[in-house]
Amino acid sequence: MSYLYVCEQGAVVGIAENRFQVKYRNGMLKSIPAETLEVIEIFGKVQLTTQCLEECLKRGVNVIFYSTYGSYYGRLVSTSHVNVRRQRIQAEISKNEEFRLAFSKRIISAKIRNQVVILRRYARTGDRDVQRPIAEMQYMDSKLEDGKSIEQIMGYEGNAAKIYFRTLGNLIHPDFRFEKRTKRPPLDPFNPMISLGYSIILNEIYGKLEAKGLNPYFGLMHKDREKHPTLASDLMEEWRAVLVDSTALSMINGHEVGREEFYTTSEMPGVFLDNQAFKRYVQKLEQKFRTDNKYLRYVNYSVSFRQALDLQISQLVKALETGDQEAYMPVTIR
Repeated sequence: MSYLYVCEQGAVVGIAENRFQVKYRNGMLKSIPAETLEVIEIFGKVQLTTQCLEECLKRGVNVIFYSTYGSYYGRLVSTSHVNVRRQRIQAEISKNEEFRLAFSKRIISAKIRNQVVILRRYARTGDRDVQRPIAEMQYMDSKLEDGKSIEQIMGYEGNAAKIYFRTLGNLIHPDFRFEKRTKRPPLDPFNPMISLGYSIILNEIYGKLEAKGLNPYFGLMHKDREKHPTLASDLMEEWRAVLVDSTALSMINGHEVGREEFYTTSEMPGVFLDNQAFKRYVQKLEQKFRTDNKYLRYVNYSVSFRQALDLQISQLVKALETGDQEAYMPVTIR
């Protein structure tokens, strides 16, 4: 299946002869067969024709809207995915504190372990000693098992994340060195890259949850927040370092993006990617999503990371419908 990202300002997305078409301001035309398209992601001032919107609704093609900088606005979806019975089960099990606590421990443990792997990879490349921060993160991981509440679990996660980002800031190219995670606004070049990546993967998971008949807003680990898909946030945790952090680091340390490709504006405080770097980063993420791996423990064949996301949500459905949180096995990389 195909994913269409449209970042070029002033572009128009339409449909003709059973193909979705993107017309750019310079006259260039790009088209994709309608049967293969699964998602359209729109960044900034891009138009969609009425015929295109109707076709997306009929075919169940998700359309996701972001600002020019990558902030999420909303989405267009059909209602063909709705599964009331499954959502009732989901709502009921979200009241099960024992299930939620055990599920949270598994997710956060996988997240910390994946972060440790990323630190080790880039420490080897730069010949850096990261044993102490890794030991501190592993200590946080070991504390999870005895955690008595989700708040306590999230406290350990927060401590591990601070150590992780502080250490990571010393492993990337000196021009991109940073001290901590900053969001609104991002204060250095690395932070807008990972924020954009997290937004894309969050909405990828959101769409896959809906496709499986689940409600993305009924979370198990994160606290409910108005207009925030907390279940998608829960499932994103194990993938942050695996998909997004690693992609941003690869581009920076591989000299695929330069410090001069970031800018600030008086109207919008913070640091942002310019248009060309933005496009290359989105393309790099898409390439990562399509990369095969063997990290899923319950299948004995390679799948793309995008397929792995889908299979993980199928495992979540199984865990919810059986009431067995061990049916969900978070991804851990090596």
